[in-house]
Parts: sequence; structure tokens; C-alpha cells
Amino acid sequence: MPKMRKKSDLPVKLCAACGLPFTWRKKWERDWETVRFCSDRCRKAGPKREAEAPRATSSSPRAS
Repeated sequence: MPKMRKKSDLPVKLCAACGLPFTWRKKWERDWETVRFCSDRCRKAGPKREAEAPRATSSSPRAS
């Protein structure tokens, strides 16, 4: 039987969408090198774009 590992000894990666660290999971054992996202939610959102400009809001006053 394999020796138990502490959770702190598991490999860690940064999520490509949210930037938070996540640790290795047993279900990712075969394809850990290709895992990029920490969750399905982040995978659906896609990678974070650093160069994206903030959206401008309309500052025109509304007619009453």
C-alpha cells in the first residue's frame, strides 16, 4: 500500500481563470499536466485576460 501524503505535500497550480491556487486531486492523476482550471465554473469562464480594458459606462443624463 502506498505511503500517505500530507495535503501540504501535494502539487499546487494557479487557476488560469481566477488566479487562486488549487491542489492535486486523485481524479486528475492521469492528466495533471493539462489541468488549468480549479473548477467547472472557472473552466466555463475561460482564461483571465490581463490586457482587457475596463468597460466605459454611459454618463449621459436621462431625460425626465
